[in-house]
Amino acid sequence: MIALLLSAGIAMVFTLFLTPLFIRLFNRIGWGQFIRDDGPQSHHVKRGTPTMGGIVFILGALVGYFLGHLIANAPVSRAALLVIFLMVGLGLVGFVDDFLKTRKQRSLGLGGWAKIAGQVLVSTIFAILALLPDPDKPGGPDPGGEGTASLLISGVRDIPWLDLAVFGSVAGVVLFVIWSNVIAVSASNGVNVADGLDGLASGASILAMSAYVFIGFWQKNQWCADLALDPDVRFKCYNVAAPLDLAIIAAAITGSLIGFLWWNTHPAQIIMGDTGSLGLGGALAALAILSRTEMLLVLIGGLFLVVTGSVILQRTWFKITKLRYGQGRRIFLMSPLHHHFELKGWAEITVVVRFWIIAGLFVAAGIGIFYLEWATRTP
Repeated sequence: MIALLLSAGIAMVFTLFLTPLFIRLFNRIGWGQFIRDDGPQSHHVKRGTPTMGGIVFILGALVGYFLGHLIANAPVSRAALLVIFLMVGLGLVGFVDDFLKTRKQRSLGLGGWAKIAGQVLVSTIFAILALLPDPDKPGGPDPGGEGTASLLISGVRDIPWLDLAVFGSVAGVVLFVIWSNVIAVSASNGVNVADGLDGLASGASILAMSAYVFIGFWQKNQWCADLALDPDVRFKCYNVAAPLDLAIIAAAITGSLIGFLWWNTHPAQIIMGDTGSLGLGGALAALAILSRTEMLLVLIGGLFLVVTGSVILQRTWFKITKLRYGQGRRIFLMSPLHHHFELKGWAEITVVVRFWIIAGLFVAAGIGIFYLEWATRTP
């Protein structure tokens, strides 16, 4: 618990007080945001705003996590290191994309398939590492094995009848790698799509990350490896690797984002860029996979799903109507959905706060379902 509080506090202090230094540095080396001409007119004033702010809060989370453990003399777990790996790895893919944008002064950095290839490469390495035997994984009723992750697909915990190993051990591993890629690529691109207004992705990510602080802390209190766990509720225990440390890394990221949001809120003095959005999506994906709450991420990251869905709907409807009528038609004035409301006349800050509320409701629903499953579980 001490490590959790220290990690979150140190990370928040790091980004709150050091972000201005990074803003000056990024301005000096010319890492300014490029704004598309076809976007909302109100966004043109953001041209040149320092980008790649994800570097700041990823560093803040790392400093907070490791210093918190050092001060509290707490061990570092493989599970948390895997979260860090996926966050930093996808953050690096985003950094390359951001760097090319600032270098070429255009809205396209990496090509679409090149970016996907980078995400798949990092996610595949993560998935393979997550299946290696983990000393922090307790024994118990886990047909998927004793890796940090599991070959079982999970909802709020592993689902026994959704076992990828039924196709054989090799096929099971291949399917798990594909499944992990679907989660990681979807989550990282979802956060990326939401990063279109000042503070929108930061605030929504704080709420989603906070959910995993709660989930990890609750799983530690109901952990299968806890010999002191009440025998009357042992049948409800969670067979998860290092749940408290997953809560700690989630808290470090949350604290780091809170400090970053001080400077990222409207009017933003720094933008997270793809470095930050892909990294945050990676962290959320890793937390979902390792806490065995994979499908629950659909609710916890519900806002990201909605805004991404609006883009898919817009493009699909445009193509269908173009084939049928010879001219494409649109559902929204502009996608993603937050730009639609901007063009409807909503102030940017109004869109952001209302979308935060929606994100909070999704998170509350996710946590509610997570707890309700435990409360109503029977032997």
